[in-house]
Amino acid sequence: MTELDHELDQKLDRKLDQELEKGAATQAVPTIGPKMADLLVAYLDQLGVEYVFGVPGGAIEPLYDALARSERRGGVRAVVARHETGAAFMADGYARNSGKLGVCCSTTGPGATNMITGVASAYENNVPMLVITAQTAISTFGKGAIQDSSCTGVNTVGLYQHCTRYNTLISHIDQFEHKLAAAIMSALGSPAGPAHISIPRDVMAMPTPISQANYQLGSLLDRPELIDEKAVGKLYKEIIQAQKPVFIVGDEASNAIVSILSLATAIDAEILVTPHGKGLVSPYHPLFKGVIGFAGHASAKRLLADPEVDLVVAIGARFGEFSSNAWDTTNLLNGKLIHVESTEANLTRTPMAKLHVRGCLETIFSHLDHKYHHDPKFTIKAVSDDAEQTHDLNEQEFSASLSMHFECDDIDSYYSNAIPIKPQRLMHDLPKLFPPHTRYLADSGNSFAWGTHYLHPFDRRLAGMRGHGGLFSASMDFASMGWAIGSAVGTSLATADTPVVCITGDGSWLMSGQEITVAVEEKLTIVFVILNDSAYGMVRHGQSLTGAEPIANTLASVDFAAMANAMGAPGHIIRSPEDLNCLDIKTICNRKGPTVLDVRIDQNEAPPIALRTNVLKINHAK
Repeated sequence: MTELDHELDQKLDRKLDQELEKGAATQAVPTIGPKMADLLVAYLDQLGVEYVFGVPGGAIEPLYDALARSERRGGVRAVVARHETGAAFMADGYARNSGKLGVCCSTTGPGATNMITGVASAYENNVPMLVITAQTAISTFGKGAIQDSSCTGVNTVGLYQHCTRYNTLISHIDQFEHKLAAAIMSALGSPAGPAHISIPRDVMAMPTPISQANYQLGSLLDRPELIDEKAVGKLYKEIIQAQKPVFIVGDEASNAIVSILSLATAIDAEILVTPHGKGLVSPYHPLFKGVIGFAGHASAKRLLADPEVDLVVAIGARFGEFSSNAWDTTNLLNGKLIHVESTEANLTRTPMAKLHVRGCLETIFSHLDHKYHHDPKFTIKAVSDDAEQTHDLNEQEFSASLSMHFECDDIDSYYSNAIPIKPQRLMHDLPKLFPPHTRYLADSGNSFAWGTHYLHPFDRRLAGMRGHGGLFSASMDFASMGWAIGSAVGTSLATADTPVVCITGDGSWLMSGQEITVAVEEKLTIVFVILNDSAYGMVRHGQSLTGAEPIANTLASVDFAAMANAMGAPGHIIRSPEDLNCLDIKTICNRKGPTVLDVRIDQNEAPPIALRTNVLKINHAK
């Protein structure tokens, strides 16, 4: 860039700031200045997006210039990750817990390729995300420019083809607005997922020929809550005729959970959850019988096998390997099943179901709940508001007033005082230490298995948790190590004044632990709980359980508490239940910044991963 170019850029920036400040004060959609990147940021503002997660670089710099101008006027701002995969994980966590579009960005070349793992994870989990990558200037395509990622170089648009819902290069400013709108609508469509736009540097920095955004995306995205009255009528008939119904709740049932639990309580339907749906139902609900599938509970499996169960209603459940009991056609995927879905693609996994119901889950179950409670054929028992009642209890009274109605595998280890601390006991104690509204994230590997089976947050809201996300989150379909670390940052930014506990392994931390410095910089109350066994734990135990060679599963012994202190966060080594319970949790939760617990767990304890190892054994035998 010449000195004259730099001077002209500065003048344009000053003029743009003045116009945007004037527009922000007088219009809902700010007046757009002379650069295309500002048009992009204006659309994010229009959608209420607060953050763009990414790592800067030369080719993406026009977007960061626009974000700097946006931040000065109080609009969307940049959150700088330490690795582009972490940026995508942060956008994932933000989207899940805010109900808004997650946005991540990278520069060209390795920035774009680094981000693919996080984007693929969001794709597998239907997380709405706008993915922005840069390209070198169009005039340099095919000339050997540094980090050329066009079709004549490392073709990043081609690389993103199979992990996005929409994927395009914006090569001219006349394409910019309608392709951006198409990407956003695709990301928030059905199924939701990442939409990728790749923009050359010179296109982002070009003057825009329009003065303000042409599209009001909010109205385009405000879909009517249609209902298939015929199918819902059949579902209602099946429910009221069932002698022993069971509801299975998946993670996509989040917005409908209040009506689902109200209906289940009214008809005495026992409740199960998929591993991803675990955080939506209080583990102390009297009808809750546990988690099905990976790391699930024997009581859940036994309920599905009960010959008296004559109806199974699955709601927002994707039925992949982990949530279907490894495609269990005996007790689950059979003629007793009714599958209710908002994401139609999920229905392809249950062709054997007796009924498929499509539509907005919140609308469907609100309709069913209202119809049942006003049906003169039934005398509806009064349902007390458990949430309001329990708010008056202190922690000790609350704990004593509730009990679990499902079974954990190893109850002795769950209460064990042994040293080193057993992972089961750690999961038992965490909810007792942290406030009831704490959000928990479990990383890929043993963290997910221990958390799914043994972590039972003291959710006081037995009637259901309104809003986005639940108290427990995981991402096991793509199973990216380190997902929870980055996602905890996005979760914390989306849920202000809520403690976030990230349960991760030492293997994951060595991959992605640098993102703690983002939490330090952003002053986020996140507690990173590292299960430190100096191993790739799931690999080691999986090898043992399947009879494989015990190879390549060990890690060097690391003092993660010392690492945390060096990065600006307090670190504590936990060897025993006493060490854990001596922590000043109130101070930790009031601290504007992260804390690390380096938990030296009993490495000989095998996690509840039999479902996965059985699948590996079957595939090996074939």
